[in-house]
Amino acid sequence: MLELPPTQAGTGDGSGISIDEFESIKPDPLSSYIESRVGYHGMKIDRKFYDQFEETVKKDDTVREHYERGNIKAAEEYIRDNLFDKPEEFFNLEKLRKSVQLDRRLWLWEIIEKAFGGIDRFKSKDELLDEELDKFVSIHRPDASHISRIRDFFKAYITDSEIRDIIENKQYNRLATNPKVTIADLKDLEEWRNIIPEYVKDYVSLNTFL
Repeated sequence: MLELPPTQAGTGDGSGISIDEFESIKPDPLSSYIESRVGYHGMKIDRKFYDQFEETVKKDDTVREHYERGNIKAAEEYIRDNLFDKPEEFFNLEKLRKSVQLDRRLWLWEIIEKAFGGIDRFKSKDELLDEELDKFVSIHRPDASHISRIRDFFKAYITDSEIRDIIENKQYNRLATNPKVTIADLKDLEEWRNIIPEYVKDYVSLNTFL
């Protein structure tokens, strides 16, 4: 029921119409809605944008020649100079990343490898984090009792710039308001709180996880 503001008497012939309320039988278009989730591969129109670029790469003889010779760097340079930011599609890495709904930075070498069958898909951020953690564990072989703490801190340190800044500047009091790593967590890590940051600096490309 929709209440209307009071009306003043009409003018002219002296007869006014007073309407206190109005009832509509039309259905309310906002009374309900359906939420549709976009899958990992994105909407069809977005995916076509990436597929179109991949086909362009596969059909380019120069790119294929560089790839078959194992010269990925030359293939990347050629793509940047000759295939990126050209009318009418204006391909670039950020648009391609969004088109495949990737939750991290997409590298050009990955696109080249996928185009020519070197890899079959792009790994998610979590998959790459797990791979990096496996490498760390295989090298340092921590005790099983520490693995859970190491995993949480390792992933948080790589993906959260604030945590890296806190650890690097030894401003541990800032952890009091941080939801990912607490001061107690840091104490429980013991020597690993120093080993992990040094390892990440030496062996992990943080840009991959942006």
